[in-house]
Amino acid sequence: MPTLLPQDSDSNVIPAMRLLNGGAHKISASGSSARNAADFNANTRVVSVYATEPVYMKFGDSSVTAAATDHYFPAGVYYDFAIGGDRTGHYTRLAVLRVVGDGDVYISEKE
Repeated sequence: MPTLLPQDSDSNVIPAMRLLNGGAHKISASGSSARNAADFNANTRVVSVYATEPVYMKFGDSSVTAAATDHYFPAGVYYDFAIGGDRTGHYTRLAVLRVVGDGDVYISEKE
């Protein structure tokens, strides 16, 4: 299958995406659920997440809230998440809740 993505010396596709200008978000994780203030761009399909402290997280819309029963995300890990596509709904926000201590969650939209 032809691709426009770069390839390594064995012709394996390298999943490279560029950062979306204006697509950087920061959420302060504390004892109350918090979410990014602005929606993700409607064309964004992947976001990268990094947390300085472990958090519980949940993707959703402008009313999403995170709870201790949601997905655990460890500190110090940079990870890509799909947030929607042509055949699925599109998440517009990420909500986080601290696990132990307050910290920051950084989100980068990619295109």
